[in-house]
Amino acid sequence: MSEQVVTRYKVSERANHWVTAISFILLAASGLALFHPAFFFMNNLLGGGTWSRILHPFIGVVMVVSFFIFATQLWSQNKITAADREWQKHLGDILCNKATQLPEIGKYNIGQKYLFWILVITIALLLVSGVVMWQPWFTPIFPIVLVRLASLVHAIAGFIAILAIIVHIYSAYWVKGSVRGMTRGTVTAAWAKHHHPGWYKDISKGNR
Repeated sequence: MSEQVVTRYKVSERANHWVTAISFILLAASGLALFHPAFFFMNNLLGGGTWSRILHPFIGVVMVVSFFIFATQLWSQNKITAADREWQKHLGDILCNKATQLPEIGKYNIGQKYLFWILVITIALLLVSGVVMWQPWFTPIFPIVLVRLASLVHAIAGFIAILAIIVHIYSAYWVKGSVRGMTRGTVTAAWAKHHHPGWYKDISKGNR
């Protein structure tokens, strides 16, 4: 007998996620290659140093557009609630699989919500600083002090975003069954009940 499954992400949501993910990987690799000689070999992913420098900002535009389309779809579900803060207090027990009588979590737990807001902020900073640094189109408009500041902001925001995505990938594999939601679009009912009982109740009543 096959397991009951529920829809977690629509095709459009998964498409946006994967466009964002692939763009992010290309940007992280080319950005690190441009940042430090130790990572120069990563330029090969985009055809060498010259092509990396040319394509990096254009891929950045693709990622920003894709991410913020995805973010607008998930915005209302990522507001941090009192239940999230109470759930966070039991995080140690949750990680050890010892937690009981937890508040019912919606579609995303507080860790996922923190990730969401970190990416919203860092990607916005990457966009603004990236425009200031974009040679030869926009950089001549700005004073050199602002360009240098933008370079620093871009590097810090990129570093934070890369760390956040590493945690995101690890967490997705650590919580068995999570990856399926973004590959097939569905999760098992048992997974939904266990990890996101509040969300499962909502969709069982016909709410998205």
